[in-house]
Amino acid sequence: MSGEAGGGRGAQLKHTGLRPGWTTGACATAATTAAYTALLAGDFPDPVTITLPRGQTPSFVLAAEELADGHAMAGIVKDAGDDPDVTHGALVRATVRQLPAGSGIVFRAGPGVGTVTRPGLPLPVGEPAVNPVPRQLMRDHVARVAERYGGSGDVEVTVSVDDGEEIARSTWNPRLGILGGLSVLGTTGIVVPYSCSAWIDSIRRGVDVARAAGRTHVAGCTGSTSERTVVEEYGLPEDALLDMGDFAGAVLKYVRRHPVDRLTVCGGFAKLSKLAAGHLDLHSGRSQVDKGFLAGLARRGGADEALAAEVAGANTGLAALQLCRAAGVPLGDLVAVAARDQSLAVLRGAPVAVDVICVDRAGTVVGRSGVA
Repeated sequence: MSGEAGGGRGAQLKHTGLRPGWTTGACATAATTAAYTALLAGDFPDPVTITLPRGQTPSFVLAAEELADGHAMAGIVKDAGDDPDVTHGALVRATVRQLPAGSGIVFRAGPGVGTVTRPGLPLPVGEPAVNPVPRQLMRDHVARVAERYGGSGDVEVTVSVDDGEEIARSTWNPRLGILGGLSVLGTTGIVVPYSCSAWIDSIRRGVDVARAAGRTHVAGCTGSTSERTVVEEYGLPEDALLDMGDFAGAVLKYVRRHPVDRLTVCGGFAKLSKLAAGHLDLHSGRSQVDKGFLAGLARRGGADEALAAEVAGANTGLAALQLCRAAGVPLGDLVAVAARDQSLAVLRGAPVAVDVICVDRAGTVVGRSGVA
């Protein structure tokens, strides 16, 4: 993990005392790397080492392997660390088949991996639910293996998860229209372990470290993508960054008692729409995106009743945002302003100026408030 001993995301994780784990995307990448290596070289690397987006190089022991004419399969048991992840212990498999030259990389959903059936997600309808960052990670590793062993890099990668369809019933996938199994997720490859008390304590320590370092501007970020956006926007040092995760209320309440001059709240549009609606815990198990609330904001921004009805019936917050952007309604800015106003209400007059930035999954700014 990144981070100095004093502050930042790495220090927060260290302070929780919890062991991080690996995402399904990291496991699928490792399985793909091992399978393609075996297909070209005739033997499986075990353990297999991959490089994550932030430069970490974890190694994974193979739990399953199969090499036959034209294809190879490798499987890895997911270790989610100390996070109560429903996919902890699941066997993630990747089967790699050679394709004709020029085919590129084609992703398929095997048993236990879902298929996208509704718009509003970061993948087109009909695609396997393998998210963009894991796809790129697999592409990168396929290219490295191809270069090392003289392959073309033109392959079909089928990702599957044993019992994934059953496990997916405990997730939001069916409600989001991802049918048939799980999503292959992960933006950093690392599962940050979840513990309410430990993580809230780490947030408090992060504020204390920032104040002790003389930081007058800190940022509460929902994850690594929003953290990167804040650094690009404001050039904040690492010890001014608070990994608030889902605990927006914890940041606001502690800053209320231990003020800094300015607080930026940055996160995904859907999560911050929950804050805008008055939720202080943004976890999907305890708060949901209220599309009716978004429809009300859209009306305030000039949406007609037909558009407002579409927003209210949208599959996801992202789908609602896309509808409004196409119609020229600034829903992202409206959510950012509402989230800022909710934050100020929690601060109860503490001498802290607040601004809010909403981003999409790629880190593009889709909404912002002024400073108040």
